Amino acid sequence: MYANESYLIELLTQAGYLNEEILQYARSQKSPTQDLIDFLIQSNYLTEDVIAQVSASNSLLPVVDLGSMHIPQEVREIISPELARRFRAIPISDDGFSVNVAIDDPLNLETMDSLPQLLGRDVIFSVATRSAVESRLKEFYRDMTLPDAGSDIDGEDGDAPIIRLVQQMLVDAFRLRASDIHIEPMENRLRIRYRVDGKLVEVATHPKKLLSPIIARLKVMSTTMSIAEKRMPQDGRIQMTIGDRQIDLRVSSVPSNHGESIVMRILDKSALVLGLPQLGFFSDDEAVFDRLITLPDGIILVTGPTGSGKTTTLYACLNHINRPDKKIITVEDPVEYELSGINQVMVKADIGMTFAAALRAMLRQAPNIIMIGEIRDMETASIAINASLTGHLVFSTLHTNDAPSAVARLADIGIKRFLIASSVRAIMAQRLVRKLCDRCKVDGNLTEKQAHTLNIDMSRVTPGQIKAPHGCDFCRGGGFKGRMGLFEIFEIDDEVRRMINENLTSPQLRKRARELGMRTLREDGVRKVLAGLTSPEEVLNVTMGDAN
Repeated sequence: MYANESYLIELLTQAGYLNEEILQYARSQKSPTQDLIDFLIQSNYLTEDVIAQVSASNSLLPVVDLGSMHIPQEVREIISPELARRFRAIPISDDGFSVNVAIDDPLNLETMDSLPQLLGRDVIFSVATRSAVESRLKEFYRDMTLPDAGSDIDGEDGDAPIIRLVQQMLVDAFRLRASDIHIEPMENRLRIRYRVDGKLVEVATHPKKLLSPIIARLKVMSTTMSIAEKRMPQDGRIQMTIGDRQIDLRVSSVPSNHGESIVMRILDKSALVLGLPQLGFFSDDEAVFDRLITLPDGIILVTGPTGSGKTTTLYACLNHINRPDKKIITVEDPVEYELSGINQVMVKADIGMTFAAALRAMLRQAPNIIMIGEIRDMETASIAINASLTGHLVFSTLHTNDAPSAVARLADIGIKRFLIASSVRAIMAQRLVRKLCDRCKVDGNLTEKQAHTLNIDMSRVTPGQIKAPHGCDFCRGGGFKGRMGLFEIFEIDDEVRRMINENLTSPQLRKRARELGMRTLREDGVRKVLAGLTSPEEVLNVTMGDAN
């Protein structure tokens, strides 16, 4: 397929090779999936030589007979197999200053703009026929045939060792249910780690010389990252299919003292938890939260550090209240999962689409419910509060350690306390703990120190009530399978509103919240330990800073 078929048709018509009668006939006869140019070639109205001549003339480029050229191996290697296939580009000569590259579509501006940047070289372009380029691609790279970046990774792959290594790494991470992949250059080796159920596990060590080809392969797969740029951080995205699962990988590269480090976050669209019970709520907390998220207006905040599951909780809320009579709009950076029936807007700060700009536009769309990925600054917070005060239900996240501290955080941003008091309906802090594997968990012990720290009355613990990890094939020997949430729900009542208006401190607000019956993160964790769902060590590790 030619990149700009309509413009090419116009050029061929102006050159006298086509007319309206031929075009009308071709459009009426070709199949719906067939390109018009391909039909015209098959019907002998055009030849590839004519197309090459016309497109080259328009671009002021020479036409070359690629099939008759002898191209040395060292020249062929100037362009990697990945780039050659992606841009349909064949290197034909190199004078030490610039490389001459033959392409079959000079109207493809992406090729003309991107290839010099990716090669880090000046490029002189020539034009060859599509068949000649295809023939040379097969000839030069027949032992390095690559799947497209978004192809099925379980399908037929090429013979290149680096390609197989990268693909196997991605498949293994997915099958281990890893949330992210860390590719980290050390002084004399390359370390590969997966984060599984929140814990980093080293899975492989490679020679340091594999760093550059592995990173180059991942950058090509991401399509938006520059292979030539190694000094600045970059972000990209890889989309692929593993089996019948659609997988997104968010790629981040950062230069380090031993080379570029890459972290890839794995987003499995089909594995997204979209129900409140699956998040880890006990029935009483679920009932409270269900009531809060169905309020007609106000702000519901979810707080916690990065990686505590805040976005997943917000998605579950939206899915729970998503009905045909409700218009829901989200603004996210980035959109992590696509939700059916919900309008999702992605922040693009480089073009001025900030959280605040997107929010202002969203309010003109007359939504009932708004979700803001994160409140980061005063402008975003002000618009969110104004929206909540004008009849909208607003969901968002903040980075705070506990629920009552969110009030101080909003005040620090610059929001007046009377606005916080009148708009915020509830704040929920959360953490994630690993769940014990149901197939192999065994009876465990609770030490006196653990009981004291967790405030558990040992006399009320029955034999076999505390469980511990063991390890089996199902959990791959780890003793844990999946994660669940610990929750701290802080409802804002009239007394709390008065306290907020009177500028009382976070500890004072926390004390009042406890009087209202708020369970702390640690107390919710204790309930889940006593229910045999997780271990005491997990709760202690996750709630280390929790003050009862």
